[in-house]
Amino acid sequence: MAAAEKREQLFHFTNLPGKKCLSLENSATTDLLMKWSMKDTIQVQYYSYDKLFQSYQKDDFALDFLTDSQVMSTLSVISSRGSWGGLGFKAAKVEVDPVPCTITSMTIFDRLQEEGIVRESGSIMKCFDEFYEDFQISDELRKMLLMEDSDNYEMYSDEERDELLLRLFKHLCLGGAVCQYEDDIKPYLDTTKALYKELISVQKDASTQDLRVTSLVYRVKAWDKDDHQFYPSEDDHEQTFAYLIVDPLKRHVTVFYHRWGRGIFG
Repeated sequence: MAAAEKREQLFHFTNLPGKKCLSLENSATTDLLMKWSMKDTIQVQYYSYDKLFQSYQKDDFALDFLTDSQVMSTLSVISSRGSWGGLGFKAAKVEVDPVPCTITSMTIFDRLQEEGIVRESGSIMKCFDEFYEDFQISDELRKMLLMEDSDNYEMYSDEERDELLLRLFKHLCLGGAVCQYEDDIKPYLDTTKALYKELISVQKDASTQDLRVTSLVYRVKAWDKDDHQFYPSEDDHEQTFAYLIVDPLKRHVTVFYHRWGRGIFG
């Protein structure tokens, strides 16, 4: 955790309003996000930055990002009233958790069928209704994702669950406050794949010809000078998140943000 104590800003940022996350804007995905109660509560924004970034600088980078004048005037968040607006506060302290991002294939999801969570047809196995925090669990998929005492919880290790790809999948499967869940796995997998491919950067390893992820990913929280958490929101929730996805080669940073709630139109 880093705090702003009379420090000089190392990184400066420029908003890239012309760059769009196309995978979230096509009509098919928009319809799904509406169904999942995420359309009005999810956003991707893009920025460039001016200096070489290395992973040991993650705390300084995030603190500079959330105090930068361009970011302060352009970064969008959802207020407690459910409306979009500006950041409102300058960060005095940040918590920056690295998120592993090494997977370059969707084969990790083959286990869903192998373990009987998904039928060969793609339909998701149902279960008796249970409740876990804010979520109603009506199928084996959500049970596996949320409940540690589930028979299938250990089909993915903690290290695998921490990967950005599985985080995206989980976020989409759980949805927003009034989510209508899918009966078939395909919409979740297709949307996860499209979003993941657009959020991360990869390059081919010269020696092996295998693809390698070059992005560095961090989940970020921030507090103001009065030690009140304000980013990504005032309260922690499984489905409230802000990821900074750094492309160190292009010197771009992508902000992937969602706040749990109904949103202004929800």
